[in-house]
Amino acid sequence: MSDSSRSPLPPVRLHPEAELARDALSTPLLSRAARLAHWAGPDTQVDAGGGLVDEQLPAAAEVLGLSGDDAAAYASEAWRVAVDTGLVEIVDEEGGTVAAGADLAVLTGGSPQDVLGVWLGALETVLADASVPDLDDLVDAMDGGGEVDLSSLDWDPEAEAEFLDGVLGNLYLLTVSEDGPGDAPVPLPALAASMIVPSDMGEPTNDVLEQVSDAMMRLDDQFRLLEPVGLVEYQPVDEALMADAEAAAEDPSGAVDDTDVSRYGMVRLTPLGRYGLRARLLEAGFEAPAVGDLADKGADALLDGTATYPPAAAHAETEQWLATRPEPLAAARELLAAARGLDTGAPLRRLRCQQALSLVGAEAEPALREVLDDPELGGLARVWLSEAGFGDVPAPSQDLVFWLTVDTVAAQLAAEGNSDELRELVQGLAAQHSGFFAAAWRVDHPATADVLEAMGRLHPDKKIAKEARKAAFKARSQQGG
Repeated sequence: MSDSSRSPLPPVRLHPEAELARDALSTPLLSRAARLAHWAGPDTQVDAGGGLVDEQLPAAAEVLGLSGDDAAAYASEAWRVAVDTGLVEIVDEEGGTVAAGADLAVLTGGSPQDVLGVWLGALETVLADASVPDLDDLVDAMDGGGEVDLSSLDWDPEAEAEFLDGVLGNLYLLTVSEDGPGDAPVPLPALAASMIVPSDMGEPTNDVLEQVSDAMMRLDDQFRLLEPVGLVEYQPVDEALMADAEAAAEDPSGAVDDTDVSRYGMVRLTPLGRYGLRARLLEAGFEAPAVGDLADKGADALLDGTATYPPAAAHAETEQWLATRPEPLAAARELLAAARGLDTGAPLRRLRCQQALSLVGAEAEPALREVLDDPELGGLARVWLSEAGFGDVPAPSQDLVFWLTVDTVAAQLAAEGNSDELRELVQGLAAQHSGFFAAAWRVDHPATADVLEAMGRLHPDKKIAKEARKAAFKARSQQGG
């Protein structure tokens, strides 16, 4: 992947490595490459580039049980993957002979991680192939000396690879986002448009629509290549659409049925594909977490790490973290200790802590009672104990109520920004306490001024919004003094 953006991606849920390794071994391309590696011997002849010579291709296709017009091409591709991944070793480059490579034993005796390493090598080979123009176009672009004239192809290898990387990155993001389609397939037109149509464009122009159509055709070819390596499941563009489009051009009165979007191609990442794209994203410098990454870390890493996670992912990560803690009460104490602090990230840590404690359950009660007098955790403890149905919860002081209110709004701001939920919370706070802003600016919390400014920005009533901004000014003046 090309652009190493620093903003973290949503965490991906990965299948266990043993399961993914089994998936990798059963992919058509890697299993074919392995069969050819077992078949290869001293009599197997290769050309200067390491590819099978033409005379060997029929035998290789027969070993793979392939027949038909494409058999030789499939056999050649599988052989190239075998060479690139180390399943086959070129013994004598001048003589063109081969032997089984060291990595062939990995497929039967290696760890799941080792097997996945071989599969990732196969994936890189196929991705490189997918960025190359159609063979017929290459032949047409050859000059008299047998060299390919790239300028006549209108093909930029780097740009083509970046385009495919971008498409796969968008597919990954759609797959791992909680508001995305998840495991459901994504329409090919939507993927193509995500790379071409500007986000601020209203109605796409005819020129842009034509670019999207061209991109769809390129992606159709590329996803057909990527399916045998197990990266995606792909339903190709319906070839009848082309005939329909041509017929409509000749006879505009003939209707083209475009209501079924699946006819335009549908693609979804496989579990193996999610693993593979995440590995490539990490290699390119992206922050691409996986659910379970924090299970063996401390509570501070859990609360900080899940701060930016969507709710379901934070829930799943916390469940895995708690599963590694045999003593719930000790886990609750660890979470509360990590939730302390007056830094900018502290309010959101406390919110994540409160959510995590709800998963611990009633066994966390003693830990919560221990911090009732803590200035930073006392409000959280009272809320948790009351919501959990425990009695004998001391009433909070007015100061603690206001401090907790500022802390809660600061956490929501950090978690969601200016969301509709936060807007409702702000309106509710202003309505419940007639003198809220007169008292709130005095709250001794580092986020007081920021929270009051946000309330002024979010409240729809201009008079109340002005009160909030005035209170924010007072709070900032007090902090400055």
